[in-house]
Amino acid sequence: MTYCVAMRLNAGLVFLSDSRTNAGLDQISTFRKMTVYEQPGDRSMVMLSAGNLAITQSVRQLLRTETIDSPEGPVSIWNCKSMFDAARIVGATVRKVYERDAQSLKNFGIEFNVNLIFGGQIRGETMRLFNVYAAGNFVEAGMDGVCYFQIGESKYGKPIIDRVITPNTPLEQAAKCALVSMDSTLKSNLSVGLPLDMLIYEADSLHASRIIHIDESNSYFRMIRTTWGQRLREVFESIPNPAWGPDATEHTLSQPPAQPEQQTLHPIRKVQAPDA
Repeated sequence: MTYCVAMRLNAGLVFLSDSRTNAGLDQISTFRKMTVYEQPGDRSMVMLSAGNLAITQSVRQLLRTETIDSPEGPVSIWNCKSMFDAARIVGATVRKVYERDAQSLKNFGIEFNVNLIFGGQIRGETMRLFNVYAAGNFVEAGMDGVCYFQIGESKYGKPIIDRVITPNTPLEQAAKCALVSMDSTLKSNLSVGLPLDMLIYEADSLHASRIIHIDESNSYFRMIRTTWGQRLREVFESIPNPAWGPDATEHTLSQPPAQPEQQTLHPIRKVQAPDA
């Protein structure tokens, strides 16, 4: 499996991916999930991938030359005028791989499984971020207030992002949050693993200059892993324990609801053993 996360902020974009793939406990490998497509000064685009490795690799390769029709003629990710059209080209590439491979995969009982994050900026347009699905359709971050996407094993690293990230979050804080999110995932899921790839894109730069490969020797990520776990325990221990009983005056867990008539469930009743 994998875990990838990307954030669209006012200051720029943050992308983070792991590199573990597995087909069972004895078939664990390392493959990069991040691909950068760039013409410095004109466009900078990043794709993160999750799903069947053969499918995602096909999409990554075909995307370099895939085109869609437009009133001006065929366009590719290298000459399209908007990130929306670039996302359409990604979707068309996914559908092309589906048409080529889906039936053969089905014959072997294998699902056509691919999920992509695609984002970046084209000169003359604002930054945009998309989540592209296996059908080739996609949604855009920021349309309903959500400014990030996750793919793969997303549930472990989601809480910290929901609590911290807003469109106004600075890039450095967003990068830190993404790494904490990844650490939470690494802690709880063996199918996600080091090394990591992180890319931080500054708005309107049209060039990705801050790209880092993170392995177990990276001092900052080691600090994150140690400090986050330690501070969580400290905060947990500082929260008062729930108080029970009629004499408790603060932090009472057993107090009745303020408005009993609004309860939607009846009080719990114990099940008694049947009479002998």
